[in-house]
Amino acid sequence: MLKLTDDGAKITLQDQPPMADNGLFWFGAALLVGAVAVAMAMSLLSERLAIGALALLIIGSFIFNKQRQQRKKSMSGVINSGILWVRVGELVHDNHGKRAHIQLLDGDKVNLIGAQLQIVDSDNARKYHVSGFDTAQEATAAKAILQGQALGKRHVNIKMDDDTP
Repeated sequence: MLKLTDDGAKITLQDQPPMADNGLFWFGAALLVGAVAVAMAMSLLSERLAIGALALLIIGSFIFNKQRQQRKKSMSGVINSGILWVRVGELVHDNHGKRAHIQLLDGDKVNLIGAQLQIVDSDNARKYHVSGFDTAQEATAAKAILQGQALGKRHVNIKMDDDTP
């Protein structure tokens, strides 16, 4: 829901269902199988081979955790729930009481992708991805406000409100 304020707009984003993250389950299952294999290797194989099997288990765990951290890092900058206060060149994201102030720099660009906003820097590297708008009109209005444009007739179904953050 979008409400206009004196200096911008307040947008309540719909909570998006979290993406299924079965990575931890599969890691646990693989670790259990690997631990059983290492235990069997220790009892059946020579000492060198058993130590090699244990080393492979440790290296596999390290690689999995590195990939998981990279994936988590790539998800930073995703905004899909909470309240978004939009002003010219600035976003304030309030998610369950935690506020993040986001200032757009001069080289930043705001792209509209359906009912989602993507903020990229001057090198076209994604900084923020905002989704959870009720309609594409809300995303269009947020983009217009961020860029300092006046809202036109295409934003006719907007409620007025004077709440400020």
